[in-house]
Amino acid sequence: MTVYTCMPDFESMMTCIYTAWASGLGHKNIRLELEPVGQYTLMEQYIHVDADSVIVDKVSNSIITKISNHFYNEITYCLLGFEQDRLDTVFRVLILGFAYGAQALKMLHFKDVFRLLEINKRVKNESCLFRERLHFYEMEKGLYVSHIEPKSQILITLGPAFEDRMPSENWMIVDDVHSEAIIHPKDRHFYIQKLTEDELNFLIETEKNNDNYTDLWKLFFNTIAIKERTNKKCQDNHFPIWARKHIVEFQ
Repeated sequence: MTVYTCMPDFESMMTCIYTAWASGLGHKNIRLELEPVGQYTLMEQYIHVDADSVIVDKVSNSIITKISNHFYNEITYCLLGFEQDRLDTVFRVLILGFAYGAQALKMLHFKDVFRLLEINKRVKNESCLFRERLHFYEMEKGLYVSHIEPKSQILITLGPAFEDRMPSENWMIVDDVHSEAIIHPKDRHFYIQKLTEDELNFLIETEKNNDNYTDLWKLFFNTIAIKERTNKKCQDNHFPIWARKHIVEFQ
C-alpha cells in the first residue's frame, strides 16, 4: 500500500489527489492521509506531496467541466471539515464522479458518498452557526474585528455573507484555531490571509479591550432576558458550549 500525505490546506490536498490519481498504482493500492500522520507502519510506503497552484487549477477545472460545478462545491465543503479521513473520502468520491457523473452524489449505498455528505452537513451547520451569531468589536476607529474558534475551516464560507452586509466597512474575522483571517478593506473584495504567531497574539490581546458597542449589547441582552423562561437545555442544543468562547453575551 502506498500512502500519499500532505498538509491540511486546500491547495496541498488538491495536489495530493492529483498526484495519487496520476501515479498509476491502482486506486485500491493507494490511500491518502493528512499530516501529521497518526501512526506509520513498516508495510506501507509514505510519499509527501507539496502544494502546486498549477495542478490545483487543473484539477478544479477538470472536475467542473467533466462532472459539474455542484459536484466541485460539495467536495470543496468536505475538504473544509476537521475529520481526518476527509481527504481519502473525497478521493474515493471523485473516482465515482468521473465514472458516473454528478449523479454519484446520490449513490448513498457507497459508504464514501454517505461519509462525504455527512461531513458536508457538519461544515454547513457550523458555518451557519457562526454566521448567525458572530459579533464584531471596534479595535480602533473604523476597524471592526471578530474572533471565532471553529472546528472546520469555514472562513471562506463566511466572507460573502459579511461582505454583503458590511460592504463599506473595514473588518476582519479571525480564526484563532487555524491562524488565518478574512480581511475586508472598505468598498473592496475580501481576501484570506494566513497569520503569523505574533500577528495572531496581537489580535487576541486587542479583543480584551471592549468597546462601547460591546457594553451596550451586554446591557441589552441582560435587560430583555426573562429569568423564569430560561431553558438551558434548549439553549445548549441551539448553540453548543464549545462555540461560545468569543460570544459577548456568554462572557
